[in-house]
Amino acid sequence: MGRPTTKTDLLSAATQNYEKLNELIDGLTKEELDTPFDFSGSAKKEAHWKRDKNLRDILVHLYEWHKLLLTWVHANQRGDNWPFIPKPYNWKTYGDMNVMFWKKHQDTSLDEARSLFQESHAEVMALAETFSNEELFSKGVFPWVGGSTLGSYFVSATSSHYDWAMKKLRAHKKNCVGK
Repeated sequence: MGRPTTKTDLLSAATQNYEKLNELIDGLTKEELDTPFDFSGSAKKEAHWKRDKNLRDILVHLYEWHKLLLTWVHANQRGDNWPFIPKPYNWKTYGDMNVMFWKKHQDTSLDEARSLFQESHAEVMALAETFSNEELFSKGVFPWVGGSTLGSYFVSATSSHYDWAMKKLRAHKKNCVGK
């Protein structure tokens, strides 16, 4: 399926990728969970390949991006003019924000990270349910969304981000083979 452009597709893709991600996580061996991520031998250049060292780091990253979405939507629904990326960060410096999230959660346990992720996923899905297809996927419905659609933010925080997490976990599993 391509990138969702309807509420039905958004909810379906988010649910399917959430389930696939959880199946992948449930299938990780103790060795795969205990082995730190190491992508230094790959051609992958994005900062997150060096930042995240384990499953916990991925889960808290997903959780924090869920919280960004939830805070942004709720604040703007109240009439607060709240940016998606909170100050002092912006779309040019969100990588620094991701590092801040990473540092913030270095004492978070894997079990707690998984629980936070599951809870925030449920909150995001419940919030998505409250919007109509038009509210999610028509431009200009909410002035605080800018030139995009609200649904695109939900897609980015759910199904697309879950794809990212699965790619990273699969690459880690592949690295663990033969070690």
